[in-house]
Amino acid sequence: MLKDYLRRSRSPRYSVVFAAPLLVLYEVLSAALSGSAVAGVRNGADVLLKSLFVALGGRDGLVVFGVLLCGAGVMIVWRDVRKSGEGIRAAVLGWMLGESAVYAAVFGTTISFLTSVLLEGPRALSVGGAAALGLHTQLVVSLGAGIYEELLFRVILVGALLWLARRLGLGRTVAGALAVVLSALIFSAFHYVGALGDTFTVASFTFRAIAGLAFSALYVARGFGITAWTHALYDLGLALLQ
Repeated sequence: MLKDYLRRSRSPRYSVVFAAPLLVLYEVLSAALSGSAVAGVRNGADVLLKSLFVALGGRDGLVVFGVLLCGAGVMIVWRDVRKSGEGIRAAVLGWMLGESAVYAAVFGTTISFLTSVLLEGPRALSVGGAAALGLHTQLVVSLGAGIYEELLFRVILVGALLWLARRLGLGRTVAGALAVVLSALIFSAFHYVGALGDTFTVASFTFRAIAGLAFSALYVARGFGITAWTHALYDLGLALLQ
């Protein structure tokens, strides 16, 4: 029973279907707050991905981005359903939500503890500019972090690093470890880039790097859907506790 759940919940069809509500909630709420698809209340990874398409095709680039994103999701689900011969079971999605909530709670405690240990004592672990935002804005950005940061830093970046490492002849274990560590460092550094980036501190960089390690390892072990929801719930927890 447990083995079947672990196999199904990590499959592409469940990952995409489980993550889809995050995308819808984020896009609807952020558009309602800002009235824009690329500005205002937006997660940085979302803006980066969409800006690439806007630079290439203007407003039409956003349409292309949306079509590619949704089309890829539908294709992944359709192919995996055909391959497995199974549909989507609501009970599995429910267990995935519970699993994500547990991971988010555990990560919240563990990441703070590990950061304090590495920095040799308790320090202020502020998440930077997010704390200055209103609660509604923080909640929307948290949803965006779950869907777009996981898409960029786990699906795309970890996937690319794994592919590159294997092409260089590294074994599966070494390749996985290298991809997890490098993606975590890049994930942390991303938060300090640009005019709206946070002020760099050793404490916040270490905190985010450890979080990146946790999310990257979770992605490799449990797939995109559970990692996306874990990240969103984790960030929501940080916002509510500030």
